[in-house]
Amino acid sequence: MPHPDRLPGAPDFRISLPKGGGEALGHLLTEFGGNGTHKFLLHEGSMVAAEAWPGIGDHGRRIRADLRASGALSDAPMDPDRPDAPPRWVAVRDIPCNSSSAAATLVYGYDASGPESWRTVEGHPLADYLSTGWRAPRKAWLVRGSNVSGHNLVRQLWLKEGFVSLAGAHLPPLEESDPTKSTLRRFVEEGYEGAASYNQKRGLVEELHAFLTQMRIGDTVATIGDGRLHLGRIAGEAVQTGSPSGLSNLRRAVSWQPDSHPYEDLPEEVQQKLSVQHDVVDLTGVLEALDGLAPVPAPAAPDPSATRTAAERPAQRELTLPQVTASLADDLLVHDHAWLQEIHELLTEERQLIFYGPPGTGKTYLAMKLAEHFGGGPEQVKIVQFHPSYAYEDFFEGFRPVEDAETREVAFRLTAGPLRELADLASREGNRHVPHFLIIDEINRANLAKVFGELYFLLEYRTRSVRLTYSGDDFALPPNLFVIGTMNTADRSIALVDTAMRRRFAFVELSPRTEPTAGLLTRWLGREGKDLDPAHLLDVLNSRIEDPDFAIGPSYLMKQGVYRNGGLERTWRTKILPLLEEHHYGEGVDIVARYGLDALREQRS
Repeated sequence: MPHPDRLPGAPDFRISLPKGGGEALGHLLTEFGGNGTHKFLLHEGSMVAAEAWPGIGDHGRRIRADLRASGALSDAPMDPDRPDAPPRWVAVRDIPCNSSSAAATLVYGYDASGPESWRTVEGHPLADYLSTGWRAPRKAWLVRGSNVSGHNLVRQLWLKEGFVSLAGAHLPPLEESDPTKSTLRRFVEEGYEGAASYNQKRGLVEELHAFLTQMRIGDTVATIGDGRLHLGRIAGEAVQTGSPSGLSNLRRAVSWQPDSHPYEDLPEEVQQKLSVQHDVVDLTGVLEALDGLAPVPAPAAPDPSATRTAAERPAQRELTLPQVTASLADDLLVHDHAWLQEIHELLTEERQLIFYGPPGTGKTYLAMKLAEHFGGGPEQVKIVQFHPSYAYEDFFEGFRPVEDAETREVAFRLTAGPLRELADLASREGNRHVPHFLIIDEINRANLAKVFGELYFLLEYRTRSVRLTYSGDDFALPPNLFVIGTMNTADRSIALVDTAMRRRFAFVELSPRTEPTAGLLTRWLGREGKDLDPAHLLDVLNSRIEDPDFAIGPSYLMKQGVYRNGGLERTWRTKILPLLEEHHYGEGVDIVARYGLDALREQRS
């Protein structure tokens, strides 16, 4: 029989005491306490720590003493299996508390946050069942809209009509203006059943909660469109409205600034935040940097034919990679257009390739730039770096330990890794024709069979699915997910890569002796207006290195600091010669006499 004063929709919550001390149970009440939050009823039979910690406040200490004196808390029997367990009390009747935090303090014996301490049996915090509490006076948010089911809503709707939006086609009418996370979770579980994975649904709940309840009028809002950052202020409450295909049926009015900012010119801390791959991201940590962005001239007006509304403009549905352009070749200093075209064809046909070569050949830089070009921007690119202890659970999904902030007890929760997150993003409704890229840096440094597991099969058979080890889902790699790996041949020979990986990836060499890396430093120095001597020295150096896997790439010398105040000598001494010392370790080679700048200059003369 439900308690008559129980808060509707709120389940029982529990706290586990440390060292096997049992647990306490309780539920929220509809009545509000003196601090403006819901009262909490601690259930009869709940275990309570008998020891009061020094950090407990006078009020909490007095409440515990009064309950003990009135007989509401009595000594709990000792557990014969745990003779070293700390003493406990047990609640002999239901105990109403002024708040969930007061109840948590009573149970723990020290001041504690009730919204975070009390958890459902599934592990959801009590905070999910409360309306939004205090928050910073002004926050900043990123809301993505440049690719919503193939539509650029930033260009087509948001800037023209003054709003931001989220797609919520499967949500019922939201009767609450400030829905709790618990309510949203129920709507998402029911509305997206069979249409989204556990990780997609979890992310959607977080994004909806932020958009509907955390954002406030006056907050800064940012979005990326056509390679530029647009800023504005939220000017209205969230509303649910009709929209074509449900692409923008959750909206907030926004007063947009007339100026925008090129993405590549943004401060590094802002770019880092903008790279987070969620539709709604809290940017409050870089609010000061956003406020400090100087006004810039607005970009040229777009082609009118490209500004039709989402309802008028059909979405692209065929998966294709953007073509290689002259501006891309110029930006990458690749003068051989055919090489870039071959990369385009390899990705289209194979979907997976690896750049391999000696250090300093720009493998990671090239992978990132190509992924951003072919993927349409940094939002569709995720980067991971493999290392010897990297495992399947880190890469795809697994049960990971999560520590309770109050009890310090550890529970295990099924958590998605970077590949699962990107695959879920790529396979979202309306995203399946948009290329998404996973870059795996240093791919040969991990035990690849251990990391990929059953995904080995999916890399080769993109049209098939497998049953996953942990979640039990039937999973297939989306066809619009591309993988680019990088491999340093000086760190671990390419010969050690097993046959299974060779069959699943196309291998592209980047070497100082072959295009496009050969001559790259000369082209860069020419573009920067600098003397070409360092390029000639690098060529002489590599001619003395017999093993091509240990050749030195040009990126060591493609930094402005190399050309200031003895920077070339410093870079040679601290970056290049140590690599060659390691290569010749134990051989008795005089590294400076063979590879030092003086020796190389003497050979040139």
